[in-house]
Amino acid sequence: MYNYELPGLPERTLKPRSSGLTMVMDKGLSLREVEDFLSVSADYTDIVKLGFGTSILTPKLNEKIDLYKSAGLPLYFGGTLFEAFVVRGLFEDYIRLLEKFGVEYAEVSDGSMDISQEEKCEFIHKLARHVIVLSEVGSKDAEKIIPPYKWINMMKAEIQAGVWKVIAEARESGTVGIFRGSGEVRSGLVEEILQHIPQETILWEAPLKAQQVWFIKLYGSNVNLGNIAPNEVIPLETLRLGLRGDSFDFFHKTTSL
Repeated sequence: MYNYELPGLPERTLKPRSSGLTMVMDKGLSLREVEDFLSVSADYTDIVKLGFGTSILTPKLNEKIDLYKSAGLPLYFGGTLFEAFVVRGLFEDYIRLLEKFGVEYAEVSDGSMDISQEEKCEFIHKLARHVIVLSEVGSKDAEKIIPPYKWINMMKAEIQAGVWKVIAEARESGTVGIFRGSGEVRSGLVEEILQHIPQETILWEAPLKAQQVWFIKLYGSNVNLGNIAPNEVIPLETLRLGLRGDSFDFFHKTTSL
């Protein structure tokens, strides 16, 4: 994977992995852009999300899905698309959509619509019969603050319902959910969540560099991070390895020459 040896790098988990995941958000890349992305970053990417409802508009969707699959990268449609089907009473149509395009992962979210926790878990349970399920916890509404005990209870319930990973909401902007409007991490919330939920089960949406640095410094190179822009995958990997100034001193204590 590396072009040359450098002693003392942090140990990264190997693909396919369950911790240290990098989830990339594709918001409408062209086929050529996907090819370019894969030629550079496929080795450092674990799963791809076709963001929100972009899959309904993306030209040559089947070809795009095939490109990702040929590189060994699973993908899924954004949770907002799931919500768009469910709010119209078309859940069974959504399952057929996944089957039509051969998509083997799915995200269940309720960030844009109101459904009960029981209903959400029932959707998770039904989908898990067909695909591997991720669920997203947290609202896309910056004004809606969910207290820590509710985050924990929701995550526990959704894990029990059958999810592979539970996603901590931040949007692609990194300014809601586990982050304040300024992009600052709600550190108390994160720390309380991790007292009750195993770290390897959580995928933290962290689109901004400062957020990625925060998680890596506290929880190590093999923390699960998502909503990463395609052109930020290698920069993120350098953060994980202490090969960027922001994490250099954390992994490698400098000495005087």
